[in-house]
Order: sequence, then structure tokens, then C-alpha cells
Amino acid sequence: MTKICVLDYGSGNVRSVFNLFNSINQSVIISNQYKDIKNASHIVLPGVGSFGSAMNNIKLNIPLGILEEEVLTKGKPFLGICVGMQVMATESSEFGKHLGLNWISGEVKKISADLPLPHIGWNNLKIFQNSKLLEGINEDLDFYFVHSFKFHLNDSSLLVASSEYGESIPSIINKENLFGVQFHPEKSQVAGKKLAINFLKIK
Repeated sequence: MTKICVLDYGSGNVRSVFNLFNSINQSVIISNQYKDIKNASHIVLPGVGSFGSAMNNIKLNIPLGILEEEVLTKGKPFLGICVGMQVMATESSEFGKHLGLNWISGEVKKISADLPLPHIGWNNLKIFQNSKLLEGINEDLDFYFVHSFKFHLNDSSLLVASSEYGESIPSIINKENLFGVQFHPEKSQVAGKKLAINFLKIK
């Protein structure tokens, strides 16, 4: 049975991410309790704000040992959204050096394009490889972005799709059962709901 745990660590978009998944499958909970993480079939990490603040709150509020056992050892499907994707990196240079979860090797750095930051608004995808997350989604569909930093992957084979904002921005990454999206599916209307449905089909 599909049971979704939206991790609660104080991120501002937790409720809207909950609403997105609740519109698809009502077996969804907002929690940071180890029993709910252990009982979940799918785990989602929302994120808004800065990398360092997010990591501090994650360490304070989420039982990382249990989370890593369920995600990294047992292989439960995991989706990181925006900063929730970025914190999977090794480190970030946002407002100083901050260590991430180091689940996917790479560094989060400021977008260097000579364009206004943050990158806000609708953008499409350039798809590099097939992904279960993108079933029924093509490059004509737009997703909603709000961010000033991007994920520099050490292994380019983990890049599923990018978007252009004066430079190439990794917009979907995937390593085994770990999925990350730079955009906000919960704000991306039809495209975001389709992506969420696809995520819940992953076993």
C-alpha cells in the first residue's frame, strides 16, 4: 500500500506539498516521527529558503539515522523538492560553506548568469534520459521555479533534465531511488500533479 510521508522540519511549503499528494492519494501524512518514516512507502522532503537554514532544521527535527536507513539502505523512493533536492548534495556555498546530506555527490552554487535572481516563474525542461518520473511528460510542459542556486553534479549521468536561465540549470536529478526536482511540483499545476502521480508509481 502506498503511504506518503512529507517530512516536517519547518519548511514553508510543507502544507502545499501535502495538499498536492493528498489530492492523489489520501494516505499521506506530514511528520518527522520515526514510526511514520518507517511505515512510509514514499518519502518527500520539501524545501524553501536557504541551504544552511534547511540543513540546521533537518538536523534538529528529523531522525537522520532512521531516514537514511529507510532511504539509503531499504531503498524507499525519495523525492527532494527545491532546497529539499539541494540538501542531498555534499555541500553548498550559499551564505558560507555548509555540509549537506552527501547522498548525491556535488556542490550547490549560485547561478552565475547575468540575469535577475532569484529565477522565478515558469520554465520548460530539456530531457536527457528516460525517467519513471517523466512518464507522459514532454518538453512542452512548464514547471514553476523559485531559486538562486543550482546543483553542480559530480556525476553528469545522474542528470535527467535541465532548464535554461542564462545557463543550464539541473532541474531533475536521479540516483537509484533518490529523485530531486529544482522546481516546485506543488505550484506547477497539471505538470506538477502528473509528476507527483509518477513518483507514487515508483516502487
